[in-house]
Amino acid sequence: MSKQPKLLLDSNVLTDGLFSRFGLSKAVLALCAARTCRMVLAEWVKIEVERNILKKSDVLTDEDIELLIEDYHDFLKLARPMKVPLPDETRVIQNRSLIRHFADVPVVLAAIDSQADWIITKNRDHFTNEVARKIGIRIASPGEFFSEMIGSFGE
Repeated sequence: MSKQPKLLLDSNVLTDGLFSRFGLSKAVLALCAARTCRMVLAEWVKIEVERNILKKSDVLTDEDIELLIEDYHDFLKLARPMKVPLPDETRVIQNRSLIRHFADVPVVLAAIDSQADWIITKNRDHFTNEVARKIGIRIASPGEFFSEMIGSFGE
């Protein structure tokens, strides 16, 4: 049996999966909840997801927000992610050249620190193949990830 791939999920995949009834982001979350894949949760991503949930307060009722937060915490209990703390500011600044968007540096560092196999993100404009080469970790959208996984079944 092959090892469980470690997936660092970007906040946009987590948020999309939480807000969607169906879709590839939801499917990635299901793999993590079933522990078919090992989820890596960067503290920076956790903070962004919580912010994203609270931003919905203008379109959702307080009750819906509470249910969404409860669903998020239930998902985290199921997935039992490997948690990666925030890197210190000096380290973030020193590694600024890893990725174009400064706010994504803590995510990249968490992937490196956890020895993630994949970064799963919907933001391929920032998380490019060049970034993947620099850090030696595969980067994919949920669709790219599933295409790669399905393609590996034939090997």
